[in-house]
Amino acid sequence: MLSPGLWWGLLGVASFSLTVPFTRVAVGGLSPLLIGAGRAVVAALLAGVALALTRQRLPSGTQWARLAVVAAGIVAGFPLLTSYALTTVPASHGAVVIALLPVATAVVAVLRTRERLPTAFWVMAVVGALAALLFASLQSGGFGQLHLADLLLFGAVVAAAVGYAEGGLLARELGSWQTVSWALVLSAPLMIALAGASIAQQPPTATPAQWAAFGYLAVVSMYLGFFAWYRGLAIGPMAQVSQVQLVQPVLTIIWAALLLGEEITWPTVLGGVAVIACAAVAVRIRLGRAASTSVGRVSGGR
Repeated sequence: MLSPGLWWGLLGVASFSLTVPFTRVAVGGLSPLLIGAGRAVVAALLAGVALALTRQRLPSGTQWARLAVVAAGIVAGFPLLTSYALTTVPASHGAVVIALLPVATAVVAVLRTRERLPTAFWVMAVVGALAALLFASLQSGGFGQLHLADLLLFGAVVAAAVGYAEGGLLARELGSWQTVSWALVLSAPLMIALAGASIAQQPPTATPAQWAAFGYLAVVSMYLGFFAWYRGLAIGPMAQVSQVQLVQPVLTIIWAALLLGEEITWPTVLGGVAVIACAAVAVRIRLGRAASTSVGRVSGGR
């Protein structure tokens, strides 16, 4: 039977798994800039209300600077880059490339905290990245060829990895949902300006379904999903809950087939399996090393 932490983690991952398909729906009637910036504006309003009602203390000067890094990664970078990318590539294609996110986050966290990990971790990280590059190249017409959309997706992975890693460290000081909330509030002025510019340049002509997809991205993907995900991590066990994220690209590909009618091709399946397998091994190596280090410290203190 699954623990409460795993159930919350699964709920968060299930929420995020719909982000790529719904972005694909929304770009049919809304500009990528409005989708990326507008959803942050809506989420920032929710975050401001939550912070005010719970009377959270203001971050310190250094923490504001680190929140800017988080905001640049998960509030601005990932949403904007994926929105532009998904105007030209299928959601299933995006899911395979974004499957690199767990291992990319682990790599950034390792570099950020200066952890020392076995060579096997770095080998699997590199192999996973190469698998994603090979998949994107073959889907773009041949080995070594990448479309702009693929470059945007890889950029989105890097942006989110930096935001997640720094946010994870900052959450130890501010709290999990508080970190996301403050990042949203901090980025609100810029996102409002970008959303306004987008509306002035290209007035939205979306259908009700496209507006509904945008609403999901703003309320769930950009904000409420983090509540479930971080609650699962807080309840734990964190090592097990964090690995639930590896299920996300699988769910995204399934949603793309069910909701968008996209065909699940063998290259998509094989590419997804290769990237997810590499990510799973790399994440397990890091978590295993962390667990053994903790046991060693406890044993040494007895």
